[in-house]
Amino acid sequence: MARTRSSLRRALAAGLTVLATAAAALVATAGPAAAATTPGVDVSRYQGSINWTSVRNAGIQFAFIKATEGTSYKDPNFNANYVNAYNAGVIRGAYHFARPNISAGSTQANYLASNGGAWSADSRTLPAALDIEGNPYAGGYCYGLSTTGMRNWVQDFLNTYRSRTGRYAVIYTTTSWWNQCTGSWTGPWANHPLWLARWSSTPGALPAGASVWSFWQYTSTGAVSGISGNVDRNYWNGDRSRLIALANNT
Repeated sequence: MARTRSSLRRALAAGLTVLATAAAALVATAGPAAAATTPGVDVSRYQGSINWTSVRNAGIQFAFIKATEGTSYKDPNFNANYVNAYNAGVIRGAYHFARPNISAGSTQANYLASNGGAWSADSRTLPAALDIEGNPYAGGYCYGLSTTGMRNWVQDFLNTYRSRTGRYAVIYTTTSWWNQCTGSWTGPWANHPLWLARWSSTPGALPAGASVWSFWQYTSTGAVSGISGNVDRNYWNGDRSRLIALANNT
């Protein structure tokens, strides 16, 4: 996802990743998941200009698109990606890369909601995702927060996003980061869909308290027609009709 964090994240993920040699050559509908799944991608400015019609024709049915980071950064390709994905028939959602050590969760949730992360019941707009994982910047792996401090930050973000949009945000994270930095907090999973990051052939263990993954990012080196170079590949744990139901909150 946000390539500013790639060196730390890739190093951390390396020990968990078991990718086949041909992973980079995956066609749009291929991958390690079972039949009842729906293929998707997540993108940011690092993918450059995207031909969303080609992406949709390749079988991709949803995309999470980077919108914001912290309290001052908006991805320069977000507006084009968000509109063009929708027009191509791709179910889209915005995501926010969390910076818990620079401002309150409520501040960052408001920034997201005001800069692309709002929601509408149009069958193609997902609730936005909070991308929270190992800190790629200075300040420590858990952003210098205690487990209690991190729980409070995340809850502040989630509460504010729900207040602004009426939706429960998706949470993108890794099992190892979540269990370490929140102290294996189980609180959000009753309502908030889990978007699991694990670059492997199986999802593996889930964060404490999570009974199921809703989205799974299974590789960072996927290939999809209409996107130049590597792209993160994902699955939705269900068919397209259930994904539309999540989009419409039905």
